[in-house]
Amino acid sequence: MEQFLTAYINRMRPLFNGIPVTTAHEIASAFLAFKFGLYPNAIHECTQAISLIPESGVNAALKKALSIVRANATNLENAQVTADMTITFSDEESSYIPVNLSPDLVEDPGTFQLDNALVLIYAIAVIGSPDDEETLIEHRKFIVRLLTGYKKALGLS
Repeated sequence: MEQFLTAYINRMRPLFNGIPVTTAHEIASAFLAFKFGLYPNAIHECTQAISLIPESGVNAALKKALSIVRANATNLENAQVTADMTITFSDEESSYIPVNLSPDLVEDPGTFQLDNALVLIYAIAVIGSPDDEETLIEHRKFIVRLLTGYKKALGLS
């Protein structure tokens, strides 16, 4: 799944290469805050990043990913441990997520949406925030583990 992640990041690179470094840093901060369980910080960083991202086709998927992470952070902050299903990727946005499965292959739709959102914002942070690169590399195994859960459904086992 390491190669799968690298290929995904490389596929996203030309689409998101123009994101300003400050915006990419906010995205990296949102990812890291969520990963460390700092949910109020994750909520703030997601909100901040969303406000900095211009409206456009490709950016809609990124904004949706941040919205999914923010909604889940809000739930976790309020001791609601079930993944949030109020926000999902649209069919158009699905072309930008790393794991695109038919609904019958998805065991837990809320977690599936959150996992895709986390991988997407991780990839964009890696692409656009050189200042956070070292820290993000330290969390690459977390992303690989998320993706490994979908290995069989993707037909990669």
